This record gives sequence, structure tokens and C-alpha cells, in this order.
Amino acid sequence: MKIVLPGGTGQVGTVLRRALTAAGHEVAVLSRRPADHTQIRWDGRTLGPWAEAIDGSDVVVNLAGRSVNCRYTPDNLRAMMDSRVDSARVVGRAIAAAARPPRVWLQMSTATVYAHRFDAPHDEATGVIGGSEPGVPDYWGYSVDIATAWEREQEMADTPHTRKVALRAAMVMSPDRGGVFDVLSRLARLGLGGPVAGGRQYVSWIHENDFVRAVGFLVGRDDLAGPVNLAAPAPLPHRAFMRALRDAWGIPVGLPATKWMAEVGAFALRSDTELLLKSRRVVPGRLLDAGFAFDRPEWPEAAADLVRRVRDR
Repeated sequence: MKIVLPGGTGQVGTVLRRALTAAGHEVAVLSRRPADHTQIRWDGRTLGPWAEAIDGSDVVVNLAGRSVNCRYTPDNLRAMMDSRVDSARVVGRAIAAAARPPRVWLQMSTATVYAHRFDAPHDEATGVIGGSEPGVPDYWGYSVDIATAWEREQEMADTPHTRKVALRAAMVMSPDRGGVFDVLSRLARLGLGGPVAGGRQYVSWIHENDFVRAVGFLVGRDDLAGPVNLAAPAPLPHRAFMRALRDAWGIPVGLPATKWMAEVGAFALRSDTELLLKSRRVVPGRLLDAGFAFDRPEWPEAAADLVRRVRDR
């Protein structure tokens, strides 16, 4: 198949491109800053020669959007919103104008769209969209606004010959340097991988191999459209999540951190505490109902596999 990856140079794009290329597919990456001749320049906002890559392709997986690993300042939040909405809009325009449009458009979204909660998991049918929870910072609602606007742009696109799926993805865990697993592992290995703010908040995640397999599954299932949660079926509290990660590295102790300590650490890392403090208890209802079987459904086994691969590298 010919597969186009707008924004395919980040961590998730690297994971997907590596797997798809190894499987023998033709992969075209659209990038604002092409690294070599195999990548196609686009600006993520306006139609241009890059749209020729979409015309005649089989699948588009739009991953474009400013990284959420930053301080949530007004400027950064605006850039996160604009980069996602603008790219989804222009990808929709390119598909609509194609003489031979792709048969499926997978649009990256996020599990952050769901409400901060501890009591029950979110699936696609019964999950509660966030934005109005009591007792959380006001700007958390803007993250939900970004996700809903992102999905709405895909939904509104006039692409009658192309099936559309919104990938409500949890954190994709891979052994790559600079990814979320790498960051959490460094904290654990430094003895800083204890619970944050009590550690009750749930962590949703997905192993990179299951992410790739789920994408392939969705490409092949013509009966699946709309939002789909890409998350392992066993989210767990942050305290247990970090304990399993420490065990995988053989680190016996992880110092706990209070909320204010997390604020200081996030500021030093130029990140934001929402990534640590929001409880994301998300489960893959539609994938499981459709018969998808996870290779790594439990975090302790997934963490052990990732640690082994880092060590082998």
C-alpha cells in the first residue's frame, strides 16, 4: 500500500514509519522541515504540491500537531490548537480534491479528550468528554477543546469516498530516545520514579507494537469509523505504573513527589503537570468489541519488554 504520514517525523511517526516500511509499504512523510529527499515539504496549512502524494494513496495517517511536551502558556496552547486544526483541515481539502482519494483517513487525536476521573473507565460509548470537571485547573479544559476541535475538523471534511477514523491515542510507549518511555525511565533510574501527588491518577498507555497493529487493524476494517480509543485494556494508577517501571529496571526505590514538587520539576523540564496529574482511565472498547487482541495488554510485561530492548540497543 501507499501510505502518507503528514507530520510523520515525531516519536509516533517514527514508530509507524519504521514498522510500515519494514512491512514493505510505500511510505511518504510530509514535514515542515524535511530531513532528506524521502520527505516532502508542506506547511500544514495550505494546499501545495505535497497534495499529489495523497492523490492515489491508499491510506493517510495524519499525525501533525505541535508537541504537547511543553509549558502550557497561552502562546503554546494556541500553537497546539492551530497546528492540529489547520493540518486536519488542509488534509481534508487535499483528500476532497483528489482524483483518486485514499480509502481511509486515520486522524490522530488523544485520550486527553476524556474527563479527569478515578471511579470508572472511559470507553467510546460511555466515556465522559472532559472540560467541565470541578477542582481542576481551568486550562485543562483547553486541552479538551483542542481535542474536540481536532476531531470536528476531520468529521466536517467533505470526503464521501474516504472512511474517517479518529485515533484517541494514549501514550505510545517505545524504546526510542526522547519518547515518553525514555523520559519516565530516566526518572526511575535516577531514583525519582515514585508516585506524584499521591499516585491515584490513572495512566493510560499502549505498547508501540500494539499501536502499529491497531492501525493496521483499523485500515483493514471497513466497518469501523469515528472515534476509536488506542489504549491498552489495563490502565493503572500512577503509583502502580511507576512501581512496575522501577521493577523492570531493577530500581528498588522511587522518591515520591508532592504536587508542588511536580510543578517545579515540570517547569525545569519545560513541560506541564497536566501530563502527570490528569487521571486518564481509558479503555479500548471498540477495538476489543471488533476482536482486536493485544500482544501487550498488561503494563509490567510491556515495561519489561521495552527495558530489554533499550538494554539490547
